[in-house]
Amino acid sequence: MGIKLIKISVIYFVIGVLLGYHMSVATDYSLTPIHVHINLLGWTSMTLAGILYVMFPKAEQSMLGKIHFWTHNIGLPLMMLGLYFTILGIDSAVVPLMLIIGSTLVVLAVLVFAFNVFKNVKAGE
Repeated sequence: MGIKLIKISVIYFVIGVLLGYHMSVATDYSLTPIHVHINLLGWTSMTLAGILYVMFPKAEQSMLGKIHFWTHNIGLPLMMLGLYFTILGIDSAVVPLMLIIGSTLVVLAVLVFAFNVFKNVKAGE
């Protein structure tokens, strides 16, 4: 899972940089919240989690590692799409659900990751 997280995070990095470039060229910064979240929760957080999982295989191989991986990778795209539609002003009953479900999954993913670190990351293992 560690290497997969790192590779997926690079996709978020490319998306975040391209979005930042687009906003700069267009001088339209309305998508800044998406840009920031993609870079922080996609690129940075997933890269660091991936590196940690590579360094500590017990955490990577645990059920907590798998739960973290899937909840983060399902929640973040849902949250980003919901945020995108909200910024565009798309009025749909589905948009708030995307934000609520996506955000909740990301928060759960981070909490599971934190618990996994305290449980399974130990010196010398």
